[in-house]
Amino acid sequence: MPRTIIRTFQRIIHLWALSNYFYMMKSRLSALLSISSNHIFPLLSAHASGRSVGMDLSAGNPRFPPKVFEDIKLFTAAVETYLKEMDADFAFGGYGECRDIYSASRVFDADAELEPRRFHLGLDIWGPAGTPVYAPISGTVHSKGFRPAAGDYGAVVILQHAWGGHVFYSLYGHLSASDLIFQEGDFLKAGTCIGHFGHPEENGCWPPHLHVQLICDMEGNKGDYPGVCRYTERHHYLANCPDPAPLLGPMYR
Repeated sequence: MPRTIIRTFQRIIHLWALSNYFYMMKSRLSALLSISSNHIFPLLSAHASGRSVGMDLSAGNPRFPPKVFEDIKLFTAAVETYLKEMDADFAFGGYGECRDIYSASRVFDADAELEPRRFHLGLDIWGPAGTPVYAPISGTVHSKGFRPAAGDYGAVVILQHAWGGHVFYSLYGHLSASDLIFQEGDFLKAGTCIGHFGHPEENGCWPPHLHVQLICDMEGNKGDYPGVCRYTERHHYLANCPDPAPLLGPMYR
């Protein structure tokens, strides 16, 4: 049997085993967060009492056509108009959405030979720039980064948690660049302010919002982890990235 076929077969077996492991971890972590939701510090704390609504940015939603995403001013105005019409302070959504929004950035189409990335793995909270973000669970700073390319995270912080016998990670993207003050290994108690919603010029050229994502295994990454994957890879990434909705506290209930 040719070596290439053997290696391909071995890789398939490896990915199958890894995905099964991720699914097991995801199930345990999701159950833990659901049971312990009353002990999670709300991401936006005092702001969590403000009115919040769901917002759908999936492909095909006529409320947000692709042309809106091509101009940051149009996109920001569309979000602000939506919040005003819904009489809301914040909008949230996006976990598991397939979105056209990413076609506006080369970050997600870097290799023209491969399938573009369009499947969103985190949860977005849209609201005013400067909104403070708090650590929902105590943990240490795993890593941080500043990824300024249009469409990327901008300022991002990743925390490592050990809770209920599990080690897992939470990622916070599109923060203010001035928030990158913590060092790797710093311990942050639940309720510590870890950053603020950044402005477009520092958050990857997005309307102000927070991307929050839970991750079971960082897979060797530091200061970054895919927040958007290819549709054909969604099973692997969804298994490794549980729904972070429990971290929102009262906002999501």
